[in-house]
Amino acid sequence: MPWDHIIKNGTIVTAADTFVADIYVQNGKIAAITKEALPGVAREVTDAAGKYVLPGFIDTHVHSRDGYKGAHHKEDFFHSSMAGACGGVTTIYEMPNCNPAVYDVRRMKELIECITPKAFTDFAVWGLCLGDLNMQEILPLHEAGVIGFKFFWGYAIDKSTYQLIYNYKEGMENVIPPLDQGEVYRIFREVAKTGQMVAIHAENFDIIKSLTAEVMQSGDKSYAAMLRARPPVSETTIIETAISLARELGTHLHILHLAAGDGVDIIRNAQDEGVDVTAETCPHYLYLTDADAESLGAMIKGYPPVRTQYDQDKLWEGLMDGTLSFVCSDHAPHTKEEKRLSLWEAPAGMATIETMSMVMLNAVHQGKLTLHDLVRVLSEEPARLYNTYPQKGSLLPDTDADIVIVDMDAEYVFHQENMHSRTQLSPYDNKTFKGKVSQTILRGRTIAKDGEIVGEPGGRFIKPGE
Repeated sequence: MPWDHIIKNGTIVTAADTFVADIYVQNGKIAAITKEALPGVAREVTDAAGKYVLPGFIDTHVHSRDGYKGAHHKEDFFHSSMAGACGGVTTIYEMPNCNPAVYDVRRMKELIECITPKAFTDFAVWGLCLGDLNMQEILPLHEAGVIGFKFFWGYAIDKSTYQLIYNYKEGMENVIPPLDQGEVYRIFREVAKTGQMVAIHAENFDIIKSLTAEVMQSGDKSYAAMLRARPPVSETTIIETAISLARELGTHLHILHLAAGDGVDIIRNAQDEGVDVTAETCPHYLYLTDADAESLGAMIKGYPPVRTQYDQDKLWEGLMDGTLSFVCSDHAPHTKEEKRLSLWEAPAGMATIETMSMVMLNAVHQGKLTLHDLVRVLSEEPARLYNTYPQKGSLLPDTDADIVIVDMDAEYVFHQENMHSRTQLSPYDNKTFKGKVSQTILRGRTIAKDGEIVGEPGGRFIKPGE
């Protein structure tokens, strides 16, 4: 019998089990997992002896800056999916604040058409919630197969392009101010009809505006001042309000890129009360703290901001007890010129899709989680939560042969100039890590090996439930 690929002699790891076996792939699917050799030849054979074989990683939160009018000078899907593949990612959930923004079915199809020829990984697409501007598009987007709905709470909107305004000031022309609570209520009510999640960027615009003005008046431009302008309560007040709406309307609420440790307790308590609320965090919140700000400068800047050791400890606690469902990158690159600006002038965001697994594998060596936990938070739970399991996020027969092979003994110094993103900048530059992705396989075909891409793009658009 001909096989597409045989991965032999590896130690297979799932969220629950560890065992040595061979994986046989046929027609892009896992055909068999067995300790006995099966007859037949294979187009590709991988000897994974001494290494671990895991389900391909899923990055649920990626800003590739793509679209026909996208900011391609910062990033595009060719580079983000290539970077993801080199970091063990086999499926990307692309965020909708691209250009044009994914606020209706036509623009969703345009994005899919634009990025499919560039895709080294499989991908899904988020839909954007703009309040009354596209309330009537929520159900059609759901039917067209978006992975979920994103709402940038507290952000203004450009009237002509529907792009987000990150530094809104009252009186700006051709701008729709941040939505009022009534419009937010209607968003939650409409998304609830789809059964999908509304995922929110949880920052309180009014608190941040007021405190930023105070900080700017003081003349203090340190990172500590930035944290005073965006304190944990700027996250938790929005989380509490959103939970109240989700409780009232039965909406599945998802908290994106949680940085405030106090948010963990709020989310856990709501879950205990039966509210349908889930949450994620990101590797930079689990690795960096405000103590790194002096050495990193604007490289540490993201919104919500990297906070204190207390916050990091609480995030790890929430991730390990299941309050936080998974880890994702929030990959959001900017140019070198932009990130060389001062802390307050530089845009918020980092190129992190390629380094997500690097940080998390290193955390396994630090004893912060096990490989079983890593599979749970990078593969299984992202697939389960978005209704793509078991086709994605598993190592089960008859599912997509999305596989990542890792060498847990590999110790190395990371250099940002080896990154595959268009912008080669990282807060982890010149830091030492242990545990490394050695091979990434998408539907049975090797797409990256030893830190380099293999072959041409071959990723596909996927829908929840398929």
